[in-house]
Amino acid sequence: MTDLGHDRCERCLFQRRVCLCADIPRIDNRTQIVIVRHHLERNRSSNSGRLAAMALTDCTIVDHGGEVGRAQLPPLEGAWLVYPQGEVVVPTTPPRQLVFLDATWSQARRMYRKLDALRGLPILRLAIDASVPRLRESPAPGFGSTIEAVAAALRLFEGDAVADPLLRLFQHAVDRAEMTGRMVNDPSRVR
Repeated sequence: MTDLGHDRCERCLFQRRVCLCADIPRIDNRTQIVIVRHHLERNRSSNSGRLAAMALTDCTIVDHGGEVGRAQLPPLEGAWLVYPQGEVVVPTTPPRQLVFLDATWSQARRMYRKLDALRGLPILRLAIDASVPRLRESPAPGFGSTIEAVAAALRLFEGDAVADPLLRLFQHAVDRAEMTGRMVNDPSRVR
């Protein structure tokens, strides 16, 4: 007999009893989003880049590492890399593309060093609200998950109507993960 409590949805990768699929909105975004995902993130239910890609109409995920090898990036014309390093610079005109690294922080640093096409891009550095619960611990204040970074960047260029549904989806993911007994990182709770 199969334990239905641990049977995972093939789309959202959450346990079927807390499946997120019905809560994933369809969001029309003007800025093309490119998510460069570390291959080890592909099958993790805590991977928020997948959720962003399922919600956004113009979003591409490119895997990096493992069997696929080095990521095959699309042409990055007019692209900015969203990355928590360097000086805070905001584009004077909206970029055509925003690129996000979807990995653990140590994996993201290695991906940035290995992918030459990324190092030539201007960097958009965003501050992420560190006080909200999330699926994984942030290494430092101002760092967040991929979906939070996508929402923050799109808020700058496309407004609340695009960003807010992404953040609500992420909150649903955190709530559902907690329902399964998984520990979530909640900075507001005293440890």
